[in-house]
Amino acid sequence: MKQKSLFITVVAVLIVVFAGGAYLFNQQRAAQAEKVLAQNRQLLVRAHSPRVGKADAPVHIVEFFDPACGTCSEFYPLVKNLMAANEGKIQLSVRYAPFHPGSDQVVKALEAARKQGMFWQALETLFATQPDWVVNHRANPEVALNQLARMGLDMTRLQADMNSPEVARLIEQDVADAKALNVTATPEYFVNGKGLPSFGYEQLRNLVDDALAGAKAG
Repeated sequence: MKQKSLFITVVAVLIVVFAGGAYLFNQQRAAQAEKVLAQNRQLLVRAHSPRVGKADAPVHIVEFFDPACGTCSEFYPLVKNLMAANEGKIQLSVRYAPFHPGSDQVVKALEAARKQGMFWQALETLFATQPDWVVNHRANPEVALNQLARMGLDMTRLQADMNSPEVARLIEQDVADAKALNVTATPEYFVNGKGLPSFGYEQLRNLVDDALAGAKAG
């Protein structure tokens, strides 16, 4: 009986130690992430970043995304709904982080579509048809371009713009900024310069709510 009680006590102590160690590790990781963000906060937004929402909105969400990312596709309507529920109070800027194989060509196509005034339409088309051009987490740019062709884009112009040095430099800048900000997965969100404490829609919504409350109080 004593051995059983001793065993239970040892297990309980180990659980507490493990939980405490995990908590400290997460705290240290969060502190390190905040330190990196503080050093590079000015890299969050660039003048070239696609934006939607009022320029003077009190809340500014910055999202690093990959059009081949399934979670990015799932979160896109959630963020749109969040903006609609707080009309005029949220601005969204998006940055490219093409981590999936082949996705670098797809973000070039998105940027080329923006030159024809159809960035957001192209993005929504790609998200809606993602299962057709992303297989086993690998993007097929040719199939993605076929989807964009159905939108009525000038595809000759689009392919020329995709290969332009200007578009290449822009995407290289986003990738460099993502690396400096320690963005390693997509989607990655920042709200008024603050990163999420952990990933999830509830965490994003809470950070937005806090920013809205802070703007109201101010």
